[in-house]
Amino acid sequence: MKIGTDGVLLGAWTPLANAPESILDIGAGTGIIALMLAQRSTAETIDAIEIAEAAYEQCMDNFEQSPWADRLFCYHAGLDEFVEEIEDRYELIVSNPPFYSEAMASGSTARDLARQNQSLPFGELLEGVSKLLSPEGVFTTIIPNKEEAAFKEIAATYGLLPKHITHVKGTATATIKRSMLAFTFSAEDTQEDTLVIEHARHEYTAAYTALTQEFYLKM
Repeated sequence: MKIGTDGVLLGAWTPLANAPESILDIGAGTGIIALMLAQRSTAETIDAIEIAEAAYEQCMDNFEQSPWADRLFCYHAGLDEFVEEIEDRYELIVSNPPFYSEAMASGSTARDLARQNQSLPFGELLEGVSKLLSPEGVFTTIIPNKEEAAFKEIAATYGLLPKHITHVKGTATATIKRSMLAFTFSAEDTQEDTLVIEHARHEYTAAYTALTQEFYLKM
């Protein structure tokens, strides 16, 4: 699958202020977010889980060819079985979850599965995160803005509270398209801001360039 803007945004935006030593990427796809966090951090353990076999194989191949192969590992598993098997807690958990809740037939079964919300419902994701996240840990995700209120409501039932929210807009005059959310178990005040990606087609804003330029060959 192609690398999308959502994954790049989340990998670049996810805060590392708590200097996590252990990171988990839920639904890693080809591993882009885990790889970006390996580049940005000194975490000794960066695990990923991916249920789709083709994506898992590509993720492992990408990990093995990277400069951080000794810190990266991908499990071929679903979140439910991973939660049952793993006793460790992670200081940072990230997920770029599937969120197309409507039926979308692309002609590719693998792509359709990855896009379907039912393959990893928000409730299941947040329950898993609540069991795998350390007490002082941080969970970050990126979702459609229209899903933000419902997502925060579900998160609260598992004790996860928003610490930082960034609303993403394609251009300054466009509507908010995505919400990037950072949760902890002890958030008090929520920091909110907005990120605009482009002034015009392929004319990127200074804020987007500063956030992502370390990960693009031409930026």
